[in-house]
Amino acid sequence: MTARRFAQVFGAIYILIGIVGFFVTGFGDFAAGEGHTLILFDVNPLHNIVHLVVGIAFLAASGAEATARTISTLIGAVYLAVGVLGLFLVGSADLNLLALNQADNVLHLLSGALALYVGLAGRREALA
Repeated sequence: MTARRFAQVFGAIYILIGIVGFFVTGFGDFAAGEGHTLILFDVNPLHNIVHLVVGIAFLAASGAEATARTISTLIGAVYLAVGVLGLFLVGSADLNLLALNQADNVLHLLSGALALYVGLAGRREALA
């Protein structure tokens, strides 16, 4: 899969999740530490906005392979960091601004690793 295709698919998925998330959370309790459950994952309105921004960034970068690789690398690194940080935030309502739960952390670690791989593997192929 090319980085462009990855950015298109993941961009669409993140936008969809962001929109559906608002049907679950509404717009109240913007950054509440305890979220509403969307499938297995907790979300709040701030978390929904993050999903929308990530989706828009992926789609905006999907026009060129090099740009898609760059955004995939950047988002992948951030998601890995959020996944690790989230392990310490679960249960801390005051600091857990995105209402993360353990399922979110696993998903962030996996999707971060995948995005980082797509971004970096494409660079390696371009150098060869």
